[in-house]
Amino acid sequence: MSRPDLAQLADRCAIHDVLARYCRGVDRCDPAELRRVFAPDARIDYGDGATARDETIADLMEGLGAMRLTHHNIGNVICEIDGDEARAETYCVAHHFLDGPEGGEIELVVGGRYLDRLARGADAAWRITERLYVMDWNRTAPSTMRTEGGLFDRLQRRGGRAPDDPSRDWWTR
Repeated sequence: MSRPDLAQLADRCAIHDVLARYCRGVDRCDPAELRRVFAPDARIDYGDGATARDETIADLMEGLGAMRLTHHNIGNVICEIDGDEARAETYCVAHHFLDGPEGGEIELVVGGRYLDRLARGADAAWRITERLYVMDWNRTAPSTMRTEGGLFDRLQRRGGRAPDDPSRDWWTR
């Protein structure tokens, strides 16, 4: 592999890390992590009009924070890099657990894609400068999640929002 090929591979890995950090930021409801992902002047549009980074993060914290749990998973990533700028289309499936309208809990599962423009900053870190979200499908049903009985009795370490998630302490050891 020539040096430019290695540099492009390193950029692809760094961009994929940014996309994964976004998932962590929304699932942990961690605004500091999201500020690492988006450029300060980023414009983000989840389908209802573009907003600035800090407004978007505040809206995410309010909306997702009202849910007991979310779990965003990214899959296919198509990325084109041109110097210090890039575009990426990233497939995502996100699970949301929220209170049902008549008690109980419902699961909302949404499949979609993030259309991102990214730029390498002066600190050499890649950040999202523009995001458009495209929803492809969704499903809503009563939750069937179990936390007790059988194998689940042994699985007592549960994910949570920042700073209560077990990963926070794990990363600082």
